[in-house]
Parts: sequence; C-alpha cells; structure tokens
Amino acid sequence: MRDRYAPLKHLQTLDPKADHELIHRISSDREFPWDYGRGLEVAIWRTCCVPSISETLDGSGEFALRAQKRYDDTRILLGEMVRGGYDSERGRQALRQINQAHRRFTIDNDDMLYVLSTFVFEPIRWIDRWAWRRVSETERLAAFYFYTEVGRRMNIRDLPTDVDAFERFNRDYEKERFRPAPSNQRVGGQILRLYASWYPRPVSDVVAATLPCRLDRAARDALGMPEPAGWVRGLNVLGLRGHAAAERLAPDLMARLMTRPTARTYPGYPHGYRISDIGPDHVTRPTAGARPEQVMTAGNDHS
Repeated sequence: MRDRYAPLKHLQTLDPKADHELIHRISSDREFPWDYGRGLEVAIWRTCCVPSISETLDGSGEFALRAQKRYDDTRILLGEMVRGGYDSERGRQALRQINQAHRRFTIDNDDMLYVLSTFVFEPIRWIDRWAWRRVSETERLAAFYFYTEVGRRMNIRDLPTDVDAFERFNRDYEKERFRPAPSNQRVGGQILRLYASWYPRPVSDVVAATLPCRLDRAARDALGMPEPAGWVRGLNVLGLRGHAAAERLAPDLMARLMTRPTARTYPGYPHGYRISDIGPDHVTRPTAGARPEQVMTAGNDHS
C-alpha cells in the first residue's frame, strides 16, 4: 500500500510563497480533487448571498438560462490556471477570458475581492471539515499566494499581503453584506437545481434535500432557505464522513469510482476545446487572422 501521506511530506519541504503554483496544483488536483470541487461549489453559492453580486448574476441571465455552462466556464478557466500556471500561455488566455467577461459590468472592488477570497477559503474550510485530512499551513499559504497573484492580474485593488488579514476581510464582508434579497433567492435556487441535476432520480431528490446542509445558517438565511431537518443533516454527515474514510483507505479506487468530466456543455470535453470558446457567448472573440490557439486535452474532475 502506498504511503497516503507521502505527497504531504513532499509539500512540506517546499516554500509556500516561491513554490505556490506547484503546491496548489498538487493539493487541489491530486490530494483533494473531489473535495476541492465541492469547496468551489460552496464558494460559488456563497457569493449569491450578497445582493450586489446576485443582482448582477440575476440580471445577466447566466444562471437562469445557462447554469451548467456558467459553472463549466468557471471550473475550466480556473483549471487552466492551476494546471499550467497563471503566466503560462494558456493561463494568460484564461485570464483574458475572465477579464473580458467582467468588463461588461460595473463591479465594486470589494465584491471582486470577496469572490476571490471565497476561492481561497471555502475549499480550505470544506477540506478541514469533510476531507480525509486537514489542509496543512503550507497548502493554505500556497492557495493564498496563488489567488492573490491571480487577483493582481485581474486588476483587483487592495489585495491583502497576509493570509490572516484576507480571511478577516472575508468574515467581516460576510457579516456586513449577507442579507436576504429576491435576487439571492432566485440565483441560489438555480444553483441548487444545477447541483442536484448531476444525479439521476431519485438520488437527485436526496441530494437536493442535503445540499443546503453544506451552507451555514447565515448563508441559508440570505438565500431564503429553510433549516434542514435533523434527519437530513444526519444523512449529510454520514455521506460525507463515509466518503472521507473511503478516500483515506482506498484513494485509487475512489479516484476510479468518482471521476467524471468537469464540463458537460462543451462537445468532446475533455478533448479539443479552445479557451476562446469558454465564457459567455457575447465575450469578445479573437479577431480574424489571430494566431490559432493550441487545442487542449484536459483532465477530469473527481465529483
């Protein structure tokens, strides 16, 4: 049996600032692929608890009309930067697509900073609570350095230079900005239906009942969701604890059982997509005569 903690021992020999891209790639893609995906899903959901953010999402119609594509776009573009690095050719292309999509809107800098913070801290919080081991300080710092460098390339201002300060910003922002709004409820409900739609019935009905357990009371209140019943919370804990135990004891088997394509809206994925095809349909495309992009063969998401 392979040493389950060998990758962690290797990560702890690296410098979390100088080696943050490598550390974050190993942590998110190899150590916690399934759990990292679930943490990012919580991150996307929590951003809808802020009316100024949910109103923009609601007004764009992206989740109402193309929820799966919106989710796929986010995961693919983040994945490009994680796998190849944010300064690689494909990483820069992914950042251009993200920035072009955001230019259509007037977005408050603190809102952008908050969304960035959720990509750092929600996967970490999920892993610390539900995964087969907790996140090391090396991995926590690497995630912080990775996403603040991404934020710098997105022209987000006032980026914290300290991970604890960034987490304080995240907590304080939520205390100040989380509040109920019709747009929260609409977009939050669309996301719930999206996440449940990945499973066949009747499994999807059980999943839909347990998904709100992944949010805290403040988020559920902001999204207008009732408190889950006790048996639903118990079922959620049982399922996630069982998954963690299986990941700890049989990681290779779990990888084979749980792997599925990240994207469902791009024909042929994970083969043959172009980064210029990723994002809202009205994102500006490269002009005629631009150099063709290299076609990407991507990995799978452990979902």
